[in-house]
Amino acid sequence: MRQHRTPRLLGTLLLVAAASISVVGATSSAAGRTAVPLGRVVPAPASVDEGGSPYGITRDTRIRVDDSREVRRVGAYLAGVLRPSTGYRLPVTDRGTGGIRLRLGDRTLGDEGYRLDSGRNGVTITAGKSAGLFHGVQTLRQLLPAAVERDSVQPGPWLVAGGTIEDTPRYGYRGAMLDVSRHFFTVAQVERYIDELALYKINKLHLHLSDDQGWRIAVDSWPRLATHGGSTEVGGGPAGFYTKDQYRQIVRYASERYLDVVPEIDMPGHTNAALASYARLNCDGTAPPLYTGTEVGFSSLCVGKPVTYDFVDDVIRELAALTPGKYLHIGGDEAHSTSHADYVTFMDKVQPLVAKYGKKVMGWHQLTGATPAKGALAQYWGLDDTDAAEKEQVVRAARNGTGLVLSPADRVYLDMKYTEDTPLGQDWAGLVEVRRAYDWDPGTYLPGAPASAIRGVEAPLWTETIVTGADIDYMAFPRLPGVAELGWSPASTHDWDTYKVRLAAQGPRWDALGIGYYKSPQVPWPGV
Repeated sequence: MRQHRTPRLLGTLLLVAAASISVVGATSSAAGRTAVPLGRVVPAPASVDEGGSPYGITRDTRIRVDDSREVRRVGAYLAGVLRPSTGYRLPVTDRGTGGIRLRLGDRTLGDEGYRLDSGRNGVTITAGKSAGLFHGVQTLRQLLPAAVERDSVQPGPWLVAGGTIEDTPRYGYRGAMLDVSRHFFTVAQVERYIDELALYKINKLHLHLSDDQGWRIAVDSWPRLATHGGSTEVGGGPAGFYTKDQYRQIVRYASERYLDVVPEIDMPGHTNAALASYARLNCDGTAPPLYTGTEVGFSSLCVGKPVTYDFVDDVIRELAALTPGKYLHIGGDEAHSTSHADYVTFMDKVQPLVAKYGKKVMGWHQLTGATPAKGALAQYWGLDDTDAAEKEQVVRAARNGTGLVLSPADRVYLDMKYTEDTPLGQDWAGLVEVRRAYDWDPGTYLPGAPASAIRGVEAPLWTETIVTGADIDYMAFPRLPGVAELGWSPASTHDWDTYKVRLAAQGPRWDALGIGYYKSPQVPWPGV
């Protein structure tokens, strides 16, 4: 990270801030508050150049935008964040000077990069595409006091430290998975999680829509999948499913925050909800009862029946039509009740159906035991000590052109307990404290895999024990931001000792947002 220090006189005060990450803030003589240093951002920016006077947002500030629909929409989003806490009007306009400016115009920043310039006269965020502007807005939020996140008027002042941030992501795939099958979550709960993901520049929401315990998306050609297969969840209870309009609403909400939804229909295993809904999908023609337990590996679609592929074709066709993103996840893990030969046969028949409807295949890394389709992504969820032969199978596929998204279970599975005393979660992959979730490098995690094959990272949250939105927050925070940083920030910024200080500074922001989080003793939280 490139930084220089510029002491500056503001009013009659000489300001020298000595933070543990060696950056300097700016102070308001009126209130004695210090602006958040430019480098105290999560994920860590690629380049930080401190210096110059801060900019203060006031009642006269305007949000200036290019005359385009996308830029205006990002400006409206920013205004929606700032207005409740500042109490200012903050009109979004394409006229005037100064204030906060959002502009497109630098293609060298790529699809998601941005540059943020702050000085006495204003803040300008420049990007090549609107996604970059949106990510720059998330950085701007973190450069303002945590109170900016509150939904009532706060005293301020609202200072943005002077200097420049230039930032582009390390990986194009930065995801989080939410399992809505083990326990069902409402549209509002999913949207809240999307907002939390967006704050840390996550750009993929992987929705695990089907499993043994529940089917969560309406399929017109097979209606009982939702009405019967979606009627229960782990431990029993009414559960539910998303209508097509509700799913479209989630997709739209995510898109407005520059996240693609990656829907998953897990198969050929993890399919009891579908098998219980339609007897003809079973090899013996008998539907099993609905399932509310947590054991895995007992179910399988009937690979030899033609109706199986009619079913898969219909489901993929309808889901692809609802999903603008490029990937459709077909699962493929823990198919213990499917022989290897049948598994290969099934994947050879199903992957072309994904392409038929204009999508690219994504699957858990067991997909590499078959022949991954061209352009496919394999999601690795093994452990540090996973069998070498299994890792080599994944690496071999990567050498042959299959892209990899890394989700090692003993690193980034957000449903793993932090400690033995964590009231939620599981421990089959081990205990995953905050440092363990952060302190690894996706670029070197699988020795032998070409660097070009690593497309990014994803933090899955399985929900065997997760029931409420508060449960989601507690298990995701504070680990999720670290995974986001692994996906976004250059490897050169990777350092636990500086990261934990930046992470600690997020605590008051989560308090303001109403996010209940695990106060890990590994992190120097303010006031703890």
